[in-house]
Amino acid sequence: MTQGAAPSASGILPPSVFAGRNYAVLGLARTGMASIRALCDAGARVLAWDRDPEARRLAEQLVGDCRGMLQVAEIDRFSVAGYDGIVVSPGVPLNRHPITEIARATGVPIIGDIELFAQARAKLPPHKVAGITGTNGKSTTCALLHHLLKGAGYSTRLGGNIGIPVLSTEALEPNAMGPAIYVFELSSYQIDITNSLSCEAAAILNVSPDHLDRYDGSFEAYTESKVRLFGLQDARAMALVDRGSMKLPSVARAMAHRSPIVIEDVSLPGSPADWPSLQGPHNRGNAAAAVAIARRFGVEEDDIEAGLKSFRGLPHRMERVGEIAGVAFVNDSKATNPASTAPALAAFPPHDGRARIHWIVGGLPKGDTLGECEAMLDHVAAAYTIGEAGPMFSRLLEGRVPVQRSEMMGEAVRAAAEAARPGDVVLLSPACASFDQFRDYEKRGEAFASLVAMLADGDTAEGQS
Repeated sequence: MTQGAAPSASGILPPSVFAGRNYAVLGLARTGMASIRALCDAGARVLAWDRDPEARRLAEQLVGDCRGMLQVAEIDRFSVAGYDGIVVSPGVPLNRHPITEIARATGVPIIGDIELFAQARAKLPPHKVAGITGTNGKSTTCALLHHLLKGAGYSTRLGGNIGIPVLSTEALEPNAMGPAIYVFELSSYQIDITNSLSCEAAAILNVSPDHLDRYDGSFEAYTESKVRLFGLQDARAMALVDRGSMKLPSVARAMAHRSPIVIEDVSLPGSPADWPSLQGPHNRGNAAAAVAIARRFGVEEDDIEAGLKSFRGLPHRMERVGEIAGVAFVNDSKATNPASTAPALAAFPPHDGRARIHWIVGGLPKGDTLGECEAMLDHVAAAYTIGEAGPMFSRLLEGRVPVQRSEMMGEAVRAAAEAARPGDVVLLSPACASFDQFRDYEKRGEAFASLVAMLADGDTAEGQS
């Protein structure tokens, strides 16, 4: 790679740490592109690659901006020998990707963008980090914590797995409230490639089997990946965990010589009835984790209570997208496994002895059971199965709740809307991945919201005719 003058530093990585170093970047979506820019801005030399020609073409457009510090070429054991790190995107399956053997053969560590941030911390303005992981609830908890901190006047930023690459922005500056605070949602994939992030506060939420293909079918290996977040902390730092996860052997071992805060024991101000976007027992736990960390960082009780009331939730997570003739339509497309759908079903119990949920379920399955949803079927007035998992879910549900095999989302939404009565809920909570019919869960949720909007328009037109 041709060495050129280092670009002027304008990003989050300090040249005092990274100038003159060499990194490979594998995977050139949002996280990879942000890593390239940040490393080049900090004076590092970068070798970048993606199997997608379009991604490579976009990376090649940065070559001029990086002043000779960037080369787009295939990564092999010869090209990365002696490098300081191979930065991989979290989606790269390390248990079966050739990059793992390349790293092993060369002795070059595989890391991620969170690890680059961690290595930069000593040179950044005064700050603290809250790291939140788990199987379900981490996005809502992160968004709520960020909301509470921002509402109280802190300098804060949300990043990580929630969709904002940590290296895509400049470093936060402290303000009159104190040090800046970074709130990171961390997937197990990200923790796997992070070696030195010591969070001032860390939480593990609702661990249940998920993504086991990445861990060769081992739930214990998946759990140990999450628990590494606690292992990277100073022993005196704040650790939070829910009571159910505390029973898992790897979590219990990690907490054997520490005093974690049990999320269910956290007191909350005010009444949950005043928190429109935090309904359901699962959101009580999400709120408790966010509130406990906010308190540790100095947020006052009045600000916490006001923040719980004003929080508007996340797109595609228990998002109320419309109401037609007294029927609420709720987009919970982010629920991609039964464990994350069960709390959504629990949030709408029967009223006057009548089940209220018209449940749209299905997609690309992650297992062959309904899992935790089994206990909530008495909340379901009818189920409308879609996607690849539709036939399987229909077999599991038939004889227990009324089932309509709908296949496509549009058919399911129309049928549910026709059957629902005032006070009912049409709930998209698929308990499956989206990739059989949609690019991602966001596109699936957007399709649901669009269908609801069309129904609302038709209802309005009929009312005016």
